Amino acid sequence: MTKATHTPTVRTEEIDGIFVITIDRPTARNAIDGATAQALAAAIDYLEARDDLRVGILTGAGGVFSAGMDLKAFAVGDAPIVRDRGFGGLTRAQLRTPLIAAVEGYALGGGTELALACDMIVAARNATFGQTEVRYGIVPPEGGMVRLPERIPRNIALELLLTGEPLSAERAERFGLVNELTDPGQALKRALELASSIALNAPLAVQAIKRVLNERQAFRDQDAFAEQDRIAAPVLASHDAQEGAHAFAERRSPHWQGR
Repeated sequence: MTKATHTPTVRTEEIDGIFVITIDRPTARNAIDGATAQALAAAIDYLEARDDLRVGILTGAGGVFSAGMDLKAFAVGDAPIVRDRGFGGLTRAQLRTPLIAAVEGYALGGGTELALACDMIVAARNATFGQTEVRYGIVPPEGGMVRLPERIPRNIALELLLTGEPLSAERAERFGLVNELTDPGQALKRALELASSIALNAPLAVQAIKRVLNERQAFRDQDAFAEQDRIAAPVLASHDAQEGAHAFAERRSPHWQGR
């Protein structure tokens, strides 16, 4: 059985116990603004409230996962953060339901952080990950600095975080960040197959496994977030953070002032 709903920026579909959440801003490369973050949080709440929805999938429309934070919106004060749930209402949430990222095209900045917040990643071979924030005078505080070094070797994580250079899906798979690679256009199909395999299993057992993994990581993650927030807060509030956003919106090179 299939049941679909949508908001202006997020579509959802129920397929035999699997809940597919699609970021639907293809003209903005599925960048996340405040309204999209709220819509994603509402979709995640719906998934978590439904016992008959066994697995979630997060993907993007138009052949792109997400270009991350909408810097044009951020430049005018529209932050895509939802309460204590983090970026897109997901990056600091602790979900009981398994969530799979189906990545096509770009997953940059906050897009990579959204994928990192999922339990598994299926990616097309032409997908690209990357924490590009340093290029815009900011840092990736929603998982990039905390989760990425836990998923791939620390030195590789530092390379990506400090240079802002992209990470190909094939290299990401080699480091263990990506569970499976697919041909372009097939990431969602394979994610649905993987989700179906999970949905076949006993729901209490699946939820218990998730809970153990969540709670085992929770204390360490909270400490890590608290420490990185202390360091990152002055950066996010800096002149250079605003300059990076404005330069992006105005399509010019940024002029850093180190303050």
